[in-house]
Amino acid sequence: MSSDKTPRIFGTDGVRGTANIEPVTAETALKLGRAAAHVFKTLANHNHSRSHHEIVIGKDTRLSGYMLENALSAGILSMGVKVLFIGPLPTPGVAYVTRSLRADAGIVITASHNPYPDNGIKFFGPDGYKLADAIEERIEGLVFSGEIENIRPTAGSIGQAVRIDDALGRYIEYAKNSFPRGLTLDGLRIVVDCGNGAAYKASPCVLRELGAEVFVYGNQPNGTNINLDCGSMHPELMCAKVREHHAHLGIAHDGDADRLILCDETGALIDGDDIMAIAALDMLANGTLANNTLVSTVMSNAGLDVAVTAAGGRIIRTAVGDKNVIDAMVRGGFNLGGEQSGHMIFLDHSTTGDGLVSALQMLRIMKAKGQPLSQLARCWTRYPQLVTNVRVREKRPFEQLDGVLALVAQAEAAVKPSGGRVLLRYSGTEPKARLLIEGRDAAVLEKWSSQICDAIKRQVGA
Repeated sequence: MSSDKTPRIFGTDGVRGTANIEPVTAETALKLGRAAAHVFKTLANHNHSRSHHEIVIGKDTRLSGYMLENALSAGILSMGVKVLFIGPLPTPGVAYVTRSLRADAGIVITASHNPYPDNGIKFFGPDGYKLADAIEERIEGLVFSGEIENIRPTAGSIGQAVRIDDALGRYIEYAKNSFPRGLTLDGLRIVVDCGNGAAYKASPCVLRELGAEVFVYGNQPNGTNINLDCGSMHPELMCAKVREHHAHLGIAHDGDADRLILCDETGALIDGDDIMAIAALDMLANGTLANNTLVSTVMSNAGLDVAVTAAGGRIIRTAVGDKNVIDAMVRGGFNLGGEQSGHMIFLDHSTTGDGLVSALQMLRIMKAKGQPLSQLARCWTRYPQLVTNVRVREKRPFEQLDGVLALVAQAEAAVKPSGGRVLLRYSGTEPKARLLIEGRDAAVLEKWSSQICDAIKRQVGA
């Protein structure tokens, strides 16, 4: 277990930062590969008495993925563990293929929605779930401790690397199996924006094989254009193309395709809160929402609680991060959760956020009800909510920033009587402070958001 003095490299979603700058360097990736191989080998021997060990490595489409892939592989092989390369594949695809191949673990090299100069490394266990904090801490501790420095297999005991050619096909079939067998997408016109990321082959292929007419964008990755003016981070392209092609809906992914943002047939955005509302109310009506409970984060709109509660369900809220959502779902036996940002977890189908599987669930509901997406999205009423990001040069505790918490308290006093709230936090994956203000009066939200963000900018703004 890492001590308080051990340097931290794991954030809220694996290791992430600017590629080729610590901790996202070839040197640290090699050490991570060695440490992870040792930990997973030990866990596998303890749990299953396996005689050989394998780790899957997948990635998104960033140029720096080649560097990190080779460094990780070298570290893993040096510990006598086999590496299974599967190439560019959505993060949920890596999780699924890890389970499908019965590997000891899976690693995905991605910085998700971040711009292309960034990259990251995250891990899945053999069950396809993200790692428990204790296992991450064990890996982290080994990177710095030198404890495994003398473990050096030689000759035939060094690991072997092989490429798995059918990983994409496995994931495509898995995703299609989440859609009812007796149903097709015949007659639907769908725009899909892959963000020049990991879903550039999988999502268009699945939608076409299910019968849709598909218009594809963001499917020409060149190593540097991931998330660039496209995908779920820039959904205006998707919305414009839906209107241009008179499509029934648009689908946009982020770089590793664990997120989903939609737009309806009018080109209006449908975010994670809309998707959760539509899915939760449909599952409540069909008796398939486990324990009548939806799991969301503190960022989700208060109107979601009102709609789900009125339909006989309830909402449990977690800290931000799909890992926190999934942990709560597994502990409570729940099968639907997500984030406003578009991470959706349909636990009956997937062990992690899956943008393609989530899109298929929305398409299933559209087909079953015979309703356009715009009509489905009217099932709930959104409270006015303002989310503002402030880029910062350092994440100094807010209590050390002059007047910021006092302004937050004043804002809370202004919005709470009408059921509103204020949430201020630092991003776990980017150098940003995030401010959420929710209430009934949009002008009041604008006023307090401006004052709080200006105070942060003056003191730690980038």
